[in-house]
Amino acid sequence: MSEAIRNAFRQQAAGCRAMNSPLTAYVLDTLAEVLDRNSRTGARILDWPGEPMADALKLRIAGGLHALARSGQDPELTALYETGAGDFNAVLKRVLNEWDDWLYPWLDSPPQTNEVGRSAALMAGLMVAAKRLAMPIDLFELGSSAGLNLNLDRFHYNLGGLEAGLADAAVRIAPEWKGNSPDGKWPQIVARGGVDQNPLDVRDEAIAARLLAYCWPDQHDRLARLEAAIATARAHPPVVEAGDAADWIERKLAEPHSAGVARIIMHSVFWQYMPAHAQVRTEAAILKAGELATADRPFGWLSFEPDPPAISPMQLRLRLWPSGEELHLAACHPHGASISWF
Repeated sequence: MSEAIRNAFRQQAAGCRAMNSPLTAYVLDTLAEVLDRNSRTGARILDWPGEPMADALKLRIAGGLHALARSGQDPELTALYETGAGDFNAVLKRVLNEWDDWLYPWLDSPPQTNEVGRSAALMAGLMVAAKRLAMPIDLFELGSSAGLNLNLDRFHYNLGGLEAGLADAAVRIAPEWKGNSPDGKWPQIVARGGVDQNPLDVRDEAIAARLLAYCWPDQHDRLARLEAAIATARAHPPVVEAGDAADWIERKLAEPHSAGVARIIMHSVFWQYMPAHAQVRTEAAILKAGELATADRPFGWLSFEPDPPAISPMQLRLRLWPSGEELHLAACHPHGASISWF
């Protein structure tokens, strides 16, 4: 079993390398070699009872190590992460033993991230919806995490040469773009809210630090963008309720829909993590809302998800009612770093 675990670390390392995080890849490759049962953390990893890929086991410990490096409590580890150079084998082996009690709890739960780069694709989709529906938007997000993307209209974008958003925004997103700029208009979001099983309140310094730890350490632009998005969320706290997505969306869509306002559901890299029964319920609630939509009470569904069984690229799709039109808008890098606009 331990060899299967080591191979899972190598497999994840290859994925990190392909997604331009060679430091994370090297850390995971090193762990595949140096993990042993001399620490509780090492033994728990090597004896992991579940599926290491599905459980994101590798990224759990990667987050813990990055958090420790960011904290500065182990100067040698911090230097390793800051420079990307040094004796990774010796340092990581020592850290697993000396910081065993500190690292062990990081294995308790899978990473919870909130990738702000996806807001470029989501905003492009909302712009298309805003032009077609021509009215203010009430925005609902499923799987919001910290709700950072609910503030997407408070960011600035360059979408294939199209400058959009707040000129003085702290969060600035300019993905690599292929194709024409989106044919849309800036949306007026009059209400917004989200749901997550475990909402993260980034006003809590410990929660913000944990969120930053799951961002790969050598992707400095992503880290800077995440820090800016956290600052924006502290100034404009998003409302994210704790709960089951299917329960929440059924309840929200049962509430009266005001005339002259478009309701839009959005989610990004979330659908695949829902249980099958929850997917069925959520889709049924969305389709029912679509059937009830009228010209003065329109409805939309914006998704940034892979086409199974592939895990990449993400497909940006928009469905609008009452017209019933279905638009395949773009294929995107999972973090939103590149967008091929259709």
